[in-house]
Amino acid sequence: MKNLTYFLISFGHRLSSSFRFNTDILVTNPINISVVISVLIFFVWGVLSDLLDNRKDRIFNTIRNLENLRIEAIEELEKAKACLREVEADKFLVNGYSEIKREKLNLVNLTYNTLKKLENCKNETIKFKRQRAINQVRQLIFQQALQGALGTFNSCLPPNYIYVPLV
Repeated sequence: MKNLTYFLISFGHRLSSSFRFNTDILVTNPINISVVISVLIFFVWGVLSDLLDNRKDRIFNTIRNLENLRIEAIEELEKAKACLREVEADKFLVNGYSEIKREKLNLVNLTYNTLKKLENCKNETIKFKRQRAINQVRQLIFQQALQGALGTFNSCLPPNYIYVPLV
C-alpha cells in the first residue's frame, strides 16, 4: 500500500511539474486546428444527421401521401369508368330504341304502301270482274235476243223449210 501511495504522489508531482502552457505556435496551431475541426465535425455531424433524418421523414411522408393519392385516383378512375359504362349503356339503349322506332316506322310505311297496292289490286280485280260480268250479261242477253229472234224467224217460216242453225 505504501508503494502505491508513493507511486501516486510521485506521479502527481511529475504531472504538476510537466504541466505548463505550450507557447510554440507551430506545435499549438495544428493541435488547435485539429480540436476545432473535431468539435466542428461532432456538431456538424449531429446537425447533418438531424437534417437528413428530417429530410428522410419528409420524403417518406410525401411517398405515403402520394400512395394515398394514387389509391384515391385509381378509385376515382374506376368510378369514372363505371359511370362511362352506364352512360354508354344508356346511349346504346337510346340508340336501340331509336333504331326500333325507325324500323317500326319503316314497317308501318311499308305495310301502308303494301295495303295501298293491295287495295288498288282489289279495286282493279273488282273492276275487271264487274266488266267481265257485264260482258257475260251482255253476251247472255245478246244470245237470248238472237235465240228469240231465231224463234220468231222460225215461226215465220213455212214448216217445210230446212235451215242450218247459226248458233
